[in-house]
Amino acid sequence: MSNHLFEALTAFIPDMDKPFLTSAEGEVTSYRAMMARSAQFAGALGKLGVQPGDRVAVQVEKTPEALMLYLATIRAGAIFLPLNTAYTPAEIDYFINDAEPAVFVCDPARADALAETAQKAGARLETLDAAGEGSLRTLADTMPDQYETQPRDADDLAAILYTSGTTGRSKGAMLSHENLASNSRTLVKVWRFSEDDVLLHALPIFHTHGLFVATNCLMMAGGSMLFLPKFDLDTVLECLPQATSMMGVPTFYSRLLGSEAFTRDLVSHMRLFISGSAPLSAEVHKDFSKRTGHMILERYGMTETNMNTSNPYDGDRRPGTVGFPLPGVGLRIADATTGRVVEQGEVGIIEVKGPNVFQGYWRMPEKTAQEFRTDGYFITGDMGRIDTGGYVSIVGRSKDLIISGGFNVYPAEVEALLDEVPGVAESAVIGVPHPDFGEAVVAVLAMRSGASVDEETVQAALQDKLAKFKQPKKVHLLDSLPRNTMGKIQKNALREQFRADFA
Repeated sequence: MSNHLFEALTAFIPDMDKPFLTSAEGEVTSYRAMMARSAQFAGALGKLGVQPGDRVAVQVEKTPEALMLYLATIRAGAIFLPLNTAYTPAEIDYFINDAEPAVFVCDPARADALAETAQKAGARLETLDAAGEGSLRTLADTMPDQYETQPRDADDLAAILYTSGTTGRSKGAMLSHENLASNSRTLVKVWRFSEDDVLLHALPIFHTHGLFVATNCLMMAGGSMLFLPKFDLDTVLECLPQATSMMGVPTFYSRLLGSEAFTRDLVSHMRLFISGSAPLSAEVHKDFSKRTGHMILERYGMTETNMNTSNPYDGDRRPGTVGFPLPGVGLRIADATTGRVVEQGEVGIIEVKGPNVFQGYWRMPEKTAQEFRTDGYFITGDMGRIDTGGYVSIVGRSKDLIISGGFNVYPAEVEALLDEVPGVAESAVIGVPHPDFGEAVVAVLAMRSGASVDEETVQAALQDKLAKFKQPKKVHLLDSLPRNTMGKIQKNALREQFRADFA
């Protein structure tokens, strides 16, 4: 029995001396060096007592060494558990005690604050810093650069990713070797990745987007990466001439559009721009196409499933949609309460089924059972519709649905119109308590620099475009909207901030 995922990731290496990744400093790691270094880290994990099926929790900065640790964990047959670098020690305490990893790797600067958490959970605490230094690297340096990769089957777990927990306690989504391998195989074909691709990688690697979509796809295609520690506008502009493709969150593209140096000539050689992790506004989509001649390809996925849909590589990439279900993925729109599949064009909850769908929530069998229909479809919690052309559109999370005076209001519909108002950079529509309507629609807007917009202007712009019950009863103007590290607007924070609007 082979190691299902690692074998899939390394099956198509065209040349062992080809660059696997190039760091921001210009240091090149070849595929041969990747194999050797991941072998050393795998040996280090074994030396620390890690056995197949054990969890390895990691909260470290994005570095080539951190990526080697991911690959080493897979090679060692263990389960990789990446943790957001923004999590506080109090938050980390929950994850570590829930997952009970054999090893927990953190930044040396946080080791003292996290030592008690690791000890309480029975985890060995090791360190790795932003320069790739630390106790784990020191140990890895002493290990052989050859390693007999541990056998793991398709159904064995490869990773646990914790959800954000915005609707309650964070849940650990269990992803198998085949969940990850099957999705990457599909994406390589659908997005036409090959050994000739050089991906500009500025995403974090504690999240499915940067780790499993970007990294796994490029490895499986035998391509190369420009591996940046984060999105820095000047660095990205400098690297684009060497890249053929880029994956990003909407914020990346809006920031590029804000630079005069971002021109059509700069990216005329590029093959593909992909956006995900948060909704891409139709305005940014259209502005990007006008500026560059490239249509951004938007897709839809989530922690529990990786990618579910994609706009076509060839064909119309429609703003405001996430395209079609991927090959092998079943997708339907259902009534959230009854599970009845709704008519085409109607809004309902998105349900998916396929080899990409996770194995359930870690140590939460009851919660797992609640999230699946009896025929195996996973209830995503995202509200959407399918149009007559078969394109899927996301209208918001079910928890973001606003019921005002008994009428359903889908935030995405209102936000699309707000984003068209001159001077509005982006918008978020939320529901807050109202003594008469139950919930009231409230718009929170981030303004463009130097824009002169007031609440009356916004209200007037929507007056003839939306039914009265959908129109915001209050408008707040901010310099920026709160976001998490993946660029998603934190509507829960906005709901809390403005919950007393009508008290």
